[in-house]
Amino acid sequence: MKLAAFPAVAVAFVSLLALVPAPAWAHCDSLDGPVVQTARKALDGGKVSRVLAWVRPQDEGEIKAAFARAVAVRKAGGEARDLADTWFLETLVRVHRSGEGAPYTGLKPAGQDFGPAVRAADAAVESGSPAEVEKVLVASVKEGLHERFAAVKARKRPGDDVAAGRAWVEAYVPFVHWVEAVHGAAEGAGGHAEAAAEESHAAPAQGHAHP
Repeated sequence: MKLAAFPAVAVAFVSLLALVPAPAWAHCDSLDGPVVQTARKALDGGKVSRVLAWVRPQDEGEIKAAFARAVAVRKAGGEARDLADTWFLETLVRVHRSGEGAPYTGLKPAGQDFGPAVRAADAAVESGSPAEVEKVLVASVKEGLHERFAAVKARKRPGDDVAAGRAWVEAYVPFVHWVEAVHGAAEGAGGHAEAAAEESHAAPAQGHAHP
């Protein structure tokens, strides 16, 4: 198959997790992220059911208890209300992250830029169309694929020239691992922990080459 004939749109969608940068995994930690926004509405409306979708069934008990305590303390108003809200937000986000196998390192300030992929994904959810996400992914995958493939093509396959052969291996191994990670991300169920594992697996391996 010629590289020009490679189905870019298909590759784009299967590479979603492999392309998202590490800072994006903290999207749910931000004060203007979806988890916190939902939690604030739940606290104001007094309905814990609004946040339960963000945690696993086995964690519902902890969240319900935390919510009840927060609501009770909020009635004092003022600083007590603010402290109760912050405590509940931290508890909810921590439990949410734990359920996905991701670490919790505290709530992040609002207004952070998590990159074009996350922005496009959130916009797609709001608009009901994945068109912008498709554009972002197509561009990212094509760039990543062609860059890595060009690095392999520019080098000489292993032969009598050991140094040249090693240079080829140094380009070939990351290329194959990247392709493998992209495919693996599509085959899996997704999630923060899986994305982290894929990124680690896609890192260049030292002293190893596929046959």
